[in-house]
Amino acid sequence: MADATTVLTGDGQPAGPGKRDSYLNHGKGVLSWLFTLDHKRIGIMYLAVILSSFFLGGVFAMFLRTELLTPGQTIMTADTYNKMFTLHGAVMIFLFIIPGIPATLGNFVLPLMLGAKDVALPRLNLASFWLWMIGASVAVASIIIGAVDTGWTFYTPYSTSTGTAVVAMTLGAFILGFSSIFTGLNFIVTIHKMRPEGMTWFRMPLFLWGIYSTAIIQVLATPILGITLLLLIAERTLGVGIFDPALGGDPVLYQHFFWFYSHPAVYIMILPAMAIMSEVISVFSGKHIFGYRFIAWSSIAIALLSFLVWGHHMFVSGQSSLTNMIFSALTFSVAIPSAVKVFNWLATMYKGSIRLAAPMLYALSFLFLFAIGGLTGLFLGSLSTDIHLHDTYFVVAHFHYVMFGGTVIAFLAGIHYWWPKIFGRMYSERWAQLSALLIFVGFNLTFFTQFVMGSHGMPRRYYNYLPEFTAYHQASTVGSFILMAGFLIMAGYLLHSLVRGERAPANPWGGATLEWETASPPPYYNFRHEMRAGDPYELDELRWDPSIKGYVRRDPSSVIAAPGWDGLMAENALSRNRRPGGRPPLRERRPAVPIGQAWDVALPRHRDSVLRRPVLRLCGVSLESSRGLHLRPPLSRQEPGRPQYGDPDLQLADRGVGGAGRAAQADSHAQGDARADDSLCIRLSRRQGGGVQQQVEARAAVGAAI
Repeated sequence: MADATTVLTGDGQPAGPGKRDSYLNHGKGVLSWLFTLDHKRIGIMYLAVILSSFFLGGVFAMFLRTELLTPGQTIMTADTYNKMFTLHGAVMIFLFIIPGIPATLGNFVLPLMLGAKDVALPRLNLASFWLWMIGASVAVASIIIGAVDTGWTFYTPYSTSTGTAVVAMTLGAFILGFSSIFTGLNFIVTIHKMRPEGMTWFRMPLFLWGIYSTAIIQVLATPILGITLLLLIAERTLGVGIFDPALGGDPVLYQHFFWFYSHPAVYIMILPAMAIMSEVISVFSGKHIFGYRFIAWSSIAIALLSFLVWGHHMFVSGQSSLTNMIFSALTFSVAIPSAVKVFNWLATMYKGSIRLAAPMLYALSFLFLFAIGGLTGLFLGSLSTDIHLHDTYFVVAHFHYVMFGGTVIAFLAGIHYWWPKIFGRMYSERWAQLSALLIFVGFNLTFFTQFVMGSHGMPRRYYNYLPEFTAYHQASTVGSFILMAGFLIMAGYLLHSLVRGERAPANPWGGATLEWETASPPPYYNFRHEMRAGDPYELDELRWDPSIKGYVRRDPSSVIAAPGWDGLMAENALSRNRRPGGRPPLRERRPAVPIGQAWDVALPRHRDSVLRRPVLRLCGVSLESSRGLHLRPPLSRQEPGRPQYGDPDLQLADRGVGGAGRAAQADSHAQGDARADDSLCIRLSRRQGGGVQQQVEARAAVGAAI
């Protein structure tokens, strides 16, 4: 039997001597992870499989660069080369970059930033993960069936005639699209419905603005990709003639469909990266973010404008001159909100107390690399220069400076920033700085030379090249190996930190957002209290505490809205409300004395949902009896002076939801039933209340027999 100081896990079992309950040790076995509804575990599973996809795509990239070390055949044939660059692009785009930040860091951090216990739709969250797994499995299986050689865009008419496994690969991408839509829907609902007290739209962390804008694009644009890929599958299997000119179709129509999704998809990749930058730059500059509203609105502006610029991919596809001029102008317009973000980040850093920790090094790398990617995009958005640069290595370099230099570098900044929170361990700062330096140098050596090659006319996707391009290709290949070395070092020190890293404090960096108010790693239910939000960038409210090597709030109560479950029952409360004869009332279905808020109701398998089911009370159990009960925390304590109702609808009415009539009904309902004393009770679901009833009755029977 656990003593009074033992920490209980969610299933009522002791967590072990000196072992704090967290989402990492809550539940045992593989199945407790594979079928979990906990957003943190789902985020960790996403992190594992998405990083595996990144490794696979990186292997394909290294084969490509090794082949291009010399003119002619080096290590593979031309056919194999075509398959390699197709698989590199498809794996990196569909399996890594698009889901990368939202599915991993978004899943883990978003509910914590909201002070919530989970996302709004945890089952949909798990379904999106399994859809990703199914889609990824189908896509990877296509490599075995017959690797695709069309390029990651699957352009017709070649994709409708090649003998490779186009159907399997596009079917995998189709399934992955559903995963993206589910994730986006979940985040939109969560941000709309689960913001804590004090968190208005313009007091949300900018990370949430970025994820919200990304979710809008995911929900609106991804169905276009799904329809396009289904039409391509129908074209190959049924010969319906949508894209086949011989049957009255138009192959350029495929390009319109594909890029109408895929250019917004570029912002699905980059908006979460920009959101991470807003958090990291503010914290490591020691300053309040500059131009909060401009950054927030620019995220929405990018999301909306992203749907209007797909035509700049098709300047040489036979569009009219007027159409090209319109798309060129729109392309320049979408650069404006991106520039607004960059200017505000630089203004935040101006006269700041900048700390060059690993997350900030990646943030500075992002600013440099993304600026180059954005400025070179102006040449591709201008009609006169794009005609010359189209389908050259200049486009390859531009794309990688935006996607790798932007999204991947920001992803690495986010990983390093939230790593102590996710795993509760600190990594080696010295090794992290070395890794960041190698990645920065290796990346620029790999891709800056490709700007030069492209401007000189070197076409992309070519297996062979003229001798005058040899030096550029060799420099690019050397840079890719330096880049690989940086990633191998990173993998080494991050894995080492999991085993031997120093334990992380709750707030090692000095961030003021709510995720830093819980332990590292977070407990299963995230917070012990209902949270109240303040200014997410008011860093002056924090101070350094050398005893814990972390930051603490000067006034911890400023972010606590109501007390929550603390894992133990108070002795003074459990000694009250006993019936004559010593038998405590275990379950009562009448309205009772107040506990916390409506969303604190803990129902088995329905976490964070307010359901139309009665809420039961557990009162007056002796301390001796309570120590062996298998309770599922968090079960909130009563709060004297506020009525608590068995009907969750009445709880909502008490909070002003449902109109004045409902609130008045709730008040009248409470007048005769609310008690004046301060006794402590615990809320239970019907199922859990029944389980506790059986436990106590069985133990009482054993005691009587003895």
